Amino acid sequence: MAESDAVERALSRFSVKPRPMGLPKEIDPPPRRVEVSWKTNAVPKDVQRKAGNIACIPGEFGFLPDERVQEIATKLGDLPITLEQALSLRSALNQEKSVYSHSKLMRRANELSRRYNSGESVLALSKRFDAPPVNTFRAILTGRGWTKTRIKDTLNKNPSKLNKRDLEQFKLAESVDRVSSVDQSDTQSAAEVFEDILCDYFDSLGVRFRRQEELLAEQKVSEGRAIITPDLLILDDVRINGVPCAWIDAKHFFGADLKFPRKKTQKQVDRYVAEYGQGAIVYRHGFCGGLRLKGAIQLDSSPLNLTPLVEFHEKARNSS
Repeated sequence: MAESDAVERALSRFSVKPRPMGLPKEIDPPPRRVEVSWKTNAVPKDVQRKAGNIACIPGEFGFLPDERVQEIATKLGDLPITLEQALSLRSALNQEKSVYSHSKLMRRANELSRRYNSGESVLALSKRFDAPPVNTFRAILTGRGWTKTRIKDTLNKNPSKLNKRDLEQFKLAESVDRVSSVDQSDTQSAAEVFEDILCDYFDSLGVRFRRQEELLAEQKVSEGRAIITPDLLILDDVRINGVPCAWIDAKHFFGADLKFPRKKTQKQVDRYVAEYGQGAIVYRHGFCGGLRLKGAIQLDSSPLNLTPLVEFHEKARNSS
């Protein structure tokens, strides 16, 4: 459902003075109305819950071996959710666990440190407390009296400063932790490919827009930093399924109806809505029907040509 205030702001963005940030003073030819029909196929809330219980089990935060992926696929059976969606949902659930287990871990940092010193491994403790291995290792260091800054600097820049056992345990934690791992570059590159695909789609409809990089460069000059940079700032009067959309943001994951990702995305949406009005979020792996965002409609990737993304993942697999 579109919010009337947000819709109003999107409709008036070309006539208000001054225009919202990033919208050119002159758009030539003037913005034209483009109607886009976008069929979506949301995953029901109860299916998200069932699939989550299958794909996400306590203490399992790492890359999954093929046999475990196969087991998930078999257990999903006839549920109306794909394996890719379920694996993306697993990441969201693990991230949720990571965020909300952080304070619990920190409260028990001394106990973790004691158990670790008595010989328990980081992975055993990660399973015991159902928290990501790298976060568990950080908590062990906190229990030793290390400051946040010292932990961050050591793990991010100088892991070699750790003693022999700590270094081995940290490397092991890193290797099986997809949630709080220090290196997230692959995920980032795939997200960029997805963004390109989205731009190609709107290009093919003859819709004009400005990209995030362009807005970023402009704002660094005028404001000294990035202020507000949606992936696509739409320069035509685009209506998707009848709803005016002033901006589009691409999310390279499943739009799960969970507290942490919803809160994080809503915060971002609120900033865009305040400046431009109503927009849309396009989820690469679809979304849960229970997910509601104020000021943004949810879309999936069904009309997009995802071939470049498939090729990107194949290339990444072959080079690893």
